[in-house]
Amino acid sequence: MNPPVSESILSISPYKPGKPIEELAREYGVRDAIKLASNENPLGPSPKAMEAVRKALDAVHRYPDGACHELVAKLSAKLAVSPREIVIGNGSDDIIAMLTRAFLQPGDEAVIADPTFLMYEISIKTSGARIVKVPVEESLGMRIDALLGAIGNRCRLVFLCNPNNPTGAVVSTGEFRRLLDGLPEEALLVVDEAYMEFVRDPDCARSLALRATADHPIVTLRTFSKAYGLAGLRVGYGVMPAWVADVLHRVRQPFNVNTLAQVAATAALDDREFLESSIRCVHEGIDWMQRQIAAMGLRCYPTQSNFFLIDVGKSADEVFEAMLRHGVIVRSMRAYGYPACIRVNAGTSRENERFVEALRKVIASS
Repeated sequence: MNPPVSESILSISPYKPGKPIEELAREYGVRDAIKLASNENPLGPSPKAMEAVRKALDAVHRYPDGACHELVAKLSAKLAVSPREIVIGNGSDDIIAMLTRAFLQPGDEAVIADPTFLMYEISIKTSGARIVKVPVEESLGMRIDALLGAIGNRCRLVFLCNPNNPTGAVVSTGEFRRLLDGLPEEALLVVDEAYMEFVRDPDCARSLALRATADHPIVTLRTFSKAYGLAGLRVGYGVMPAWVADVLHRVRQPFNVNTLAQVAATAALDDREFLESSIRCVHEGIDWMQRQIAAMGLRCYPTQSNFFLIDVGKSADEVFEAMLRHGVIVRSMRAYGYPACIRVNAGTSRENERFVEALRKVIASS
């Protein structure tokens, strides 16, 4: 007889990442595919980060620094926060899992937007807590008053993805302050800013800047997977009150961030030129792609990230499959509640042109 598994765990749908290029080659025989489905950096990693990785290869027979001392020190200086307020994770979703493991018990509640990053739901369900979902506006913006209205007396965590994945919408500074003012003391606010480096809206709330004047505790999550181009090494971080960090260190896996990820992230923080080039590439790509798509008569949703949604006016799954046959990997948004939308991230200029050409053919053939 198999050991019992909780209904909460069985209710989880496994996370499905963007289709790998290698998988497309196996399934369709496409050998020159491009992937614009996982919001990755089209320029790759920083040369300084890769040089640091090469130098560290001789030490991979040793356990990594469990405290991530060098990376924490670099972040502490860059962000002007205490090292005691920083937790490093195997990607920021590692810290999401720490938070739900530490602060949620069966019967507790956590509030999230709908749609938003799927790992919140998976981590909450793993803890046995109840998820309270608040649908976003038709324009894809967050409904702050509705979020506040959804918070009950068993709410322990509120997740806010800003910019939100998969919509690309942001919360303004005024809305953020209103959310803070309305939160009960026992509800911890977790602000996931994985895409903050790409934001162009000056009114977008930046929780790291607002935390000093906030009466409510805030956990800010950031990642090196997007703007810094280190998705394959899996490293992210959280900035939070020292007492919250102390709790997370009690549940954090030892050596949760490998040596190569640590040295790459530390070096990447020094490569400001590469970061600026990456952001400029994304902004130029987003603007060009949206102009081309609008000329096709399709609706592009506004975005403050390195990706955006397109209403293709038909089954997103069908468009996704058709694009695969052209060697272009995008993301269908059906699972997120938008059956006629696809999501695409900015690539290199060549990749962007190929995407637009393929989409134009797919739409014309329907």
